[in-house]
Amino acid sequence: MEDLLTLAFVLQTLRITIPYLLPSLGAVYSEKGGVVNIALEGILLGGAFAATAGTFYTGNVIAGTVFGVLAGLLIALIHGLVTITYKANQIVSGIAINILVFGITKFFCKILFNSSSNSARIPGLETLGLPFNPFLLLCVLILALTYYVIYRTRFGLRLRAVGENPEAADSVGINVNMVRYAGVLISGALAGLGGAWLAFDQHSFTDGMSAGRGYIALAAMIIGKWNPLGAAAACLLFGFAESFTLQFQDSGIPTQFIQMLPYLLTIIVLAGFIGKANPPAADGIPYEKKD
Repeated sequence: MEDLLTLAFVLQTLRITIPYLLPSLGAVYSEKGGVVNIALEGILLGGAFAATAGTFYTGNVIAGTVFGVLAGLLIALIHGLVTITYKANQIVSGIAINILVFGITKFFCKILFNSSSNSARIPGLETLGLPFNPFLLLCVLILALTYYVIYRTRFGLRLRAVGENPEAADSVGINVNMVRYAGVLISGALAGLGGAWLAFDQHSFTDGMSAGRGYIALAAMIIGKWNPLGAAAACLLFGFAESFTLQFQDSGIPTQFIQMLPYLLTIIVLAGFIGKANPPAADGIPYEKKD
């Protein structure tokens, strides 16, 4: 038990929480506007690959971070185009994008690094020479900003309005599709940033390195009842669970059981410990403007 109270364990938990928290906050933006973004898994992976390639060829982690965010924006734009403009099923679009990104990253990894499974090693955030983890500070700032934007700004009010009742929002002059695009693009940027963190944390790109984090981030958002603070608390819970598994890998407990704990925790919490969670009323429903 003492191992769970050390500063090293706490810092490890916070570090592991980052790639859950950023896409989960992104999901809040997207779903508050009425668009389900299951493509978060693919955006995480695409952001990680773009950040790796950008850092490798520029030698600069800041440039790599920008590449990761831009990749997230591009993938999110595709999801928005398919679901908002062309009214396709949002779940199907997200799953298709995840599969597509999985294949594309393998393809370009082979071209750029002569391997379909691993990239060359890249420098990490230590090259910035900072005495703290800048991504942890960034996460705190983004969490606070997200809460403020969604509940204290005109944009947040419009985002929530188009997610709850797009017809009413449209009737008072709000451009429903533009607001929804904004929510989806913000979600893509945040998930791409989470992918960049994965690349820097592991100092390379590995095939499939998102490893279900995008799906768990989406579950955390649901557990948090579409509230950024609730989503952050759920992400911390999953970060703790994963950190716990790493701490006790050599404890004699079967490795397979330890590795399944974060996913088992997701199922248990979703099944019976969060009460009724109601999404925005128009979440997942394409908006058809009536003449």
